[in-house]
Amino acid sequence: MAVVCRPARIDDLKQADDIVVASINELTERRGFGKMASSRPPNFQAFSLADDPEGLWVADDDGEIVGFAWSWVCGELWLAQLFVAPDRQSDGIGNQLINKAFAHAEMRGAPIKALITFTFNNVSQGLYIRHGLFPRFPIYMVSVPRDRLAPRLAAPRLRLESLTADAIPYDRLAQIDVSAVGVSREKHHRFLLGDSTTRGFTIHAGNECVGYVYISGGHIGPLAVHRPDLVESAFAAALSFAAQSDCPAISAFVPGASEPALKRQSTTGCG
Repeated sequence: MAVVCRPARIDDLKQADDIVVASINELTERRGFGKMASSRPPNFQAFSLADDPEGLWVADDDGEIVGFAWSWVCGELWLAQLFVAPDRQSDGIGNQLINKAFAHAEMRGAPIKALITFTFNNVSQGLYIRHGLFPRFPIYMVSVPRDRLAPRLAAPRLRLESLTADAIPYDRLAQIDVSAVGVSREKHHRFLLGDSTTRGFTIHAGNECVGYVYISGGHIGPLAVHRPDLVESAFAAALSFAAQSDCPAISAFVPGASEPALKRQSTTGCG
Protein backbone atom coordinates (compact mmCIF):
# COMPACT_ATOMS: atom_id res chain seq x y z
CA MET A 1 0.00 0.00 0.00
CA ALA A 2 1.10 3.61 -0.64
CA VAL A 3 2.15 5.81 2.27
CA VAL A 4 -0.74 8.07 3.31
CA CYS A 5 -0.14 11.43 4.99
CA ARG A 6 -3.04 11.99 7.37
CA PRO A 7 -3.84 14.29 10.32
CA ALA A 8 -2.26 13.07 13.55
CA ARG A 9 -4.33 11.72 16.42
CA ILE A 10 -3.48 11.83 20.10
CA ASP A 11 -2.62 8.13 20.13
CA ASP A 12 -0.09 8.69 17.32
CA LEU A 13 2.13 11.00 19.35
CA LYS A 14 4.14 8.36 21.21
CA GLN A 15 5.04 6.60 17.95
CA ALA A 16 5.84 9.96 16.39
CA ASP A 17 8.22 10.77 19.26
CA ASP A 18 9.92 7.40 18.77
CA ILE A 19 10.59 8.37 15.14
CA VAL A 20 12.00 11.75 16.21
CA VAL A 21 14.40 10.09 18.68
CA ALA A 22 15.44 7.33 16.24
CA SER A 23 16.00 9.81 13.41
CA ILE A 24 18.14 12.17 15.50
CA ASN A 25 20.21 9.38 17.06
CA GLU A 26 20.82 7.63 13.75
CA LEU A 27 22.15 10.89 12.33
CA THR A 28 24.31 11.90 15.31
CA GLU A 29 25.77 8.41 15.74
CA ARG A 30 26.61 8.26 12.04
CA ARG A 31 28.38 11.60 12.36
CA GLY A 32 30.37 10.45 15.39
CA PHE A 33 28.56 12.39 18.12
CA GLY A 34 26.82 9.43 19.75
CA LYS A 35 23.18 9.43 20.80
CA MET A 36 21.85 12.91 21.55
CA ALA A 37 18.08 12.37 21.85
CA SER A 38 15.96 10.53 24.39
CA SER A 39 12.23 9.89 24.66
CA ARG A 40 10.12 12.43 26.50
CA PRO A 41 6.37 12.65 27.08
CA PRO A 42 4.88 14.39 24.01
CA ASN A 43 3.31 17.15 26.10
CA PHE A 44 4.01 20.00 23.70
CA GLN A 45 2.80 17.98 20.73
CA ALA A 46 -0.41 17.20 22.62
CA PHE A 47 -0.81 20.90 23.48
CA SER A 48 -0.29 21.80 19.81
CA LEU A 49 -2.75 19.14 18.64
CA ALA A 50 -5.43 20.48 20.98
CA ASP A 51 -4.68 24.07 19.94
CA ASP A 52 -4.67 23.43 16.17
CA PRO A 53 -5.43 19.85 15.04
CA GLU A 54 -4.67 20.73 11.42
CA GLY A 55 -1.00 21.38 12.17
CA LEU A 56 0.19 17.83 12.95
CA TRP A 57 0.55 15.11 10.32
CA VAL A 58 1.85 11.56 10.21
CA ALA A 59 2.95 9.39 7.29
CA ASP A 60 1.08 6.11 7.68
CA ASP A 61 2.22 2.96 5.89
CA ASP A 62 -0.53 0.39 6.43
CA GLY A 63 -0.85 1.22 10.12
CA GLU A 64 2.86 1.88 10.75
CA ILE A 65 3.86 5.50 11.31
CA VAL A 66 6.99 6.22 9.29
CA GLY A 67 7.07 10.03 9.39
CA PHE A 68 5.88 12.98 11.43
CA ALA A 69 5.42 16.70 10.68
CA TRP A 70 4.52 19.38 13.20
CA SER A 71 3.45 22.79 11.92
CA TRP A 72 2.82 25.53 14.46
CA VAL A 73 1.58 29.05 13.79
CA CYS A 74 1.61 31.90 16.30
CA GLY A 75 0.62 35.22 14.81
CA GLU A 76 2.89 35.82 11.80
CA LEU A 77 5.37 33.07 12.73
CA TRP A 78 5.35 29.53 11.35
CA LEU A 79 7.62 26.94 12.95
CA ALA A 80 7.95 23.33 11.87
CA GLN A 81 9.58 20.01 12.67
CA LEU A 82 9.80 17.13 10.24
CA PHE A 83 11.19 13.66 10.83
CA VAL A 84 11.16 10.45 8.79
CA ALA A 85 12.09 6.98 10.02
CA PRO A 86 15.79 6.37 9.22
CA ASP A 87 15.11 3.43 6.90
CA ARG A 88 12.48 5.38 4.91
CA GLN A 89 14.31 8.64 4.20
CA SER A 90 14.75 8.02 0.48
CA ASP A 91 11.08 7.25 -0.19
CA GLY A 92 9.83 10.81 -0.83
CA ILE A 93 7.98 10.95 2.50
CA GLY A 94 9.70 14.17 3.55
CA ASN A 95 8.38 15.99 0.48
CA GLN A 96 4.83 14.86 1.21
CA LEU A 97 5.04 16.01 4.82
CA ILE A 98 6.63 19.37 4.14
CA ASN A 99 3.94 20.13 1.55
CA LYS A 100 1.31 19.50 4.24
CA ALA A 101 3.16 21.80 6.63
CA PHE A 102 3.48 24.56 4.02
CA ALA A 103 -0.21 24.27 3.18
CA HIS A 104 -0.99 24.75 6.86
CA ALA A 105 1.20 27.87 7.02
CA GLU A 106 -0.57 29.31 3.99
CA MET A 107 -3.98 28.49 5.40
CA ARG A 108 -3.12 30.29 8.66
CA GLY A 109 -1.59 33.26 6.83
CA ALA A 110 1.87 33.09 8.42
CA PRO A 111 4.40 35.05 6.31
CA ILE A 112 7.46 34.31 8.50
CA LYS A 113 8.68 30.72 8.18
CA ALA A 114 11.40 29.14 10.31
CA LEU A 115 12.67 25.76 11.42
CA ILE A 116 15.77 24.28 13.03
CA THR A 117 17.90 21.43 11.75
CA PHE A 118 21.43 20.13 12.27
CA THR A 119 24.02 21.86 10.09
CA PHE A 120 25.53 18.46 9.27
CA ASN A 121 22.22 16.97 8.12
CA ASN A 122 22.78 17.29 4.38
CA VAL A 123 19.53 15.52 3.48
CA SER A 124 17.28 17.85 5.46
CA GLN A 125 19.27 20.93 4.42
CA GLY A 126 18.74 19.99 0.78
CA LEU A 127 15.02 19.31 1.31
CA TYR A 128 14.42 22.67 2.97
CA ILE A 129 16.52 24.65 0.49
CA ARG A 130 14.54 23.10 -2.39
CA HIS A 131 11.42 24.51 -0.73
CA GLY A 132 12.89 28.01 -0.32
CA LEU A 133 14.12 27.78 3.29
CA PHE A 134 17.76 28.85 3.52
CA PRO A 135 20.16 28.84 6.51
CA ARG A 136 20.13 32.18 8.35
CA PHE A 137 22.23 31.80 11.48
CA PRO A 138 23.55 29.00 13.69
CA ILE A 139 22.13 28.02 17.05
CA TYR A 140 24.72 26.66 19.46
CA MET A 141 23.90 23.95 21.99
CA VAL A 142 26.04 24.71 25.04
CA SER A 143 26.36 22.89 28.34
CA VAL A 144 28.66 22.77 31.34
CA PRO A 145 28.84 20.66 34.53
CA ARG A 146 27.11 22.59 37.31
CA ASP A 147 29.98 22.15 39.77
CA ARG A 148 32.34 23.67 37.20
CA LEU A 149 30.03 26.59 36.44
CA ALA A 150 29.04 27.69 39.96
CA PRO A 151 32.48 28.91 41.16
CA ARG A 152 32.88 31.09 38.05
CA LEU A 153 29.67 33.06 38.52
CA ALA A 154 29.70 36.56 39.98
CA ALA A 155 26.70 38.00 41.80
CA PRO A 156 24.04 38.76 39.14
CA ARG A 157 23.32 42.38 38.28
CA LEU A 158 19.67 41.65 37.47
CA ARG A 159 17.07 39.89 39.57
CA LEU A 160 14.53 37.22 38.67
CA GLU A 161 10.93 37.18 39.90
CA SER A 162 8.55 34.25 39.52
CA LEU A 163 6.38 34.47 36.45
CA THR A 164 2.82 33.19 36.55
CA ALA A 165 -0.14 33.67 34.26
CA ASP A 166 -1.47 36.27 36.73
CA ALA A 167 1.83 38.07 37.36
CA ILE A 168 2.17 39.79 33.98
CA PRO A 169 -0.28 40.18 31.08
CA TYR A 170 0.35 38.11 27.97
CA ASP A 171 0.40 41.30 25.91
CA ARG A 172 3.37 42.56 27.97
CA LEU A 173 5.26 39.35 27.26
CA ALA A 174 4.30 39.74 23.60
CA GLN A 175 5.80 43.26 23.59
CA ILE A 176 9.09 41.84 24.90
CA ASP A 177 8.98 39.13 22.23
CA VAL A 178 8.33 41.56 19.40
CA SER A 179 11.13 43.84 20.59
CA ALA A 180 13.62 40.97 21.00
CA VAL A 181 12.80 38.57 18.15
CA GLY A 182 10.23 40.37 16.01
CA VAL A 183 7.26 38.06 16.63
CA SER A 184 4.94 37.08 19.48
CA ARG A 185 5.33 33.81 21.40
CA GLU A 186 1.89 33.98 23.04
CA LYS A 187 1.11 30.29 22.46
CA HIS A 188 4.50 29.24 23.75
CA HIS A 189 3.92 31.21 26.96
CA ARG A 190 0.57 29.54 27.48
CA PHE A 191 2.20 26.12 27.22
CA LEU A 192 5.24 26.90 29.39
CA LEU A 193 3.25 28.56 32.16
CA GLY A 194 1.08 25.44 32.37
CA ASP A 195 4.01 23.02 32.32
CA SER A 196 4.78 21.65 35.80
CA THR A 197 8.40 20.87 34.86
CA THR A 198 9.24 24.46 33.88
CA ARG A 199 9.62 27.64 35.94
CA GLY A 200 9.17 31.06 34.41
CA PHE A 201 10.71 34.33 35.61
CA THR A 202 10.57 37.97 34.70
CA ILE A 203 13.96 39.72 34.58
CA HIS A 204 14.30 43.09 36.29
CA ALA A 205 16.80 45.95 36.25
CA GLY A 206 15.77 48.03 39.24
CA ASN A 207 12.06 48.68 38.85
CA GLU A 208 12.03 47.93 35.12
CA CYS A 209 10.93 44.56 33.74
CA VAL A 210 13.35 44.02 30.88
CA GLY A 211 12.63 40.43 29.86
CA TYR A 212 11.75 36.90 30.83
CA VAL A 213 13.33 33.46 31.02
CA TYR A 214 12.12 29.89 31.48
CA ILE A 215 14.24 27.25 33.24
CA SER A 216 13.49 23.52 33.17
CA GLY A 217 15.78 21.43 35.31
CA GLY A 218 19.18 22.71 34.29
CA HIS A 219 18.13 23.94 30.85
CA ILE A 220 17.73 27.68 30.23
CA GLY A 221 15.33 29.01 27.63
CA PRO A 222 13.55 30.55 26.00
CA LEU A 223 14.99 33.88 27.17
CA ALA A 224 14.13 37.29 25.72
CA VAL A 225 15.25 40.80 26.69
CA HIS A 226 13.99 43.99 25.08
CA ARG A 227 17.20 45.92 25.86
CA PRO A 228 20.21 44.65 23.89
CA ASP A 229 22.62 46.15 26.45
CA LEU A 230 21.26 43.79 29.11
CA VAL A 231 21.34 40.47 27.22
CA GLU A 232 24.62 39.34 28.78
CA SER A 233 23.49 40.32 32.29
CA ALA A 234 20.13 38.57 31.81
CA PHE A 235 21.82 35.36 30.69
CA ALA A 236 24.21 35.62 33.67
CA ALA A 237 21.25 35.94 36.06
CA ALA A 238 19.62 32.86 34.51
CA LEU A 239 22.89 30.91 34.81
CA SER A 240 23.17 31.88 38.48
CA PHE A 241 19.66 30.66 39.23
CA ALA A 242 20.08 27.41 37.29
CA ALA A 243 23.39 26.73 39.05
CA GLN A 244 21.54 26.65 42.40
CA SER A 245 19.68 23.51 41.33
CA ASP A 246 20.86 19.95 41.91
CA CYS A 247 21.02 19.23 38.16
CA PRO A 248 24.41 17.82 37.12
CA ALA A 249 24.64 20.03 34.01
CA ILE A 250 23.43 23.46 32.91
CA SER A 251 22.54 23.91 29.24
CA ALA A 252 21.08 26.39 26.78
CA PHE A 253 20.58 27.00 23.08
CA VAL A 254 22.28 30.27 22.11
CA PRO A 255 21.63 31.89 18.71
CA GLY A 256 24.70 32.91 16.77
CA ALA A 257 23.24 36.40 16.38
CA SER A 258 23.41 36.94 20.16
CA GLU A 259 27.06 37.88 20.68
CA PRO A 260 26.59 39.03 24.32
CA ALA A 261 25.13 35.66 25.33
CA LEU A 262 27.87 33.81 23.46
CA LYS A 263 30.46 35.93 25.24
CA ARG A 264 28.92 35.07 28.59
CA GLN A 265 28.81 31.34 27.91
CA SER A 266 32.46 31.34 26.80
CA THR A 267 33.63 33.05 30.00
CA THR A 268 31.76 30.58 32.22
CA GLY A 269 33.15 27.45 30.56
CA CYS A 270 30.09 26.33 28.60
CA GLY A 271 31.00 24.33 25.53
